[in-house]
Amino acid sequence: MKEIKILAIGDVVGRSGRDILASKLQGIKDRERIDLTIVNGENAAGGLAITPEVAREIFKVGADVITTGNHVWNNREILNILDNEQRLLRPHNYPPGVPGNGVYVVNCKGVSVCVVNLIGRVMMNPVDCPFRGFDDIYEMYRDKADCFIVDFHAEATSEKQALGWYTDGRAAAVFGTHTHVQTADERLLHEGTGYISDIGMTGAADSVIGMKKEGSLKFFLTQTRVKYEPSEDNPRVNGVVFVVNSTGVCSRIYRINE
Repeated sequence: MKEIKILAIGDVVGRSGRDILASKLQGIKDRERIDLTIVNGENAAGGLAITPEVAREIFKVGADVITTGNHVWNNREILNILDNEQRLLRPHNYPPGVPGNGVYVVNCKGVSVCVVNLIGRVMMNPVDCPFRGFDDIYEMYRDKADCFIVDFHAEATSEKQALGWYTDGRAAAVFGTHTHVQTADERLLHEGTGYISDIGMTGAADSVIGMKKEGSLKFFLTQTRVKYEPSEDNPRVNGVVFVVNSTGVCSRIYRINE
């Protein structure tokens, strides 16, 4: 039975997030002996988008797969590569006909890993069901993949936890993204799925979820429209390491915050 270590890096926000990722990622991979690295990059360009150039930058510094979320569509240039760059995912459960794909299968030290990108529906724009979306992927790839790793880009912790329990025993790992605050609820579920509600954010810690404090404070105090800009103060890398085996079971999960 083969065992691999998978690193999931939380939402990269703006230039400061990209810079700290570039300076820290390889050291983390070497120290933790990481075999596969997944980075959520939907906020990496300007804090609210991803571009082809930024995607290439993230791959260059060590990402094997880039996942995204609701902001993936904010820069139209990304449409030029979504269909052709298989390692760059958008959530699978958007309606049929949307560019790109939400699944990528990679061979990692002899273990076939199916990386899945899903998006939630609670307090988000309407999309297809993420639960049934996972069912479809699982049935399609269960004979082709040894383990399934899910980035669930969602707002509500209730929806994230529900998907964790729903996929327990089928997914090796389910990790939440989107809220940019690393949670302390990492655990192994009953049937062997590693779960955490949110893996956090890679970007400026002295901020409001990555954006300059001043803009966010103005919005909450005045309830008027403001321009959000990524902060550069006190950048940190957030993420989670999953130790999984070729039977699709997670034996360990632990957080990265540095």
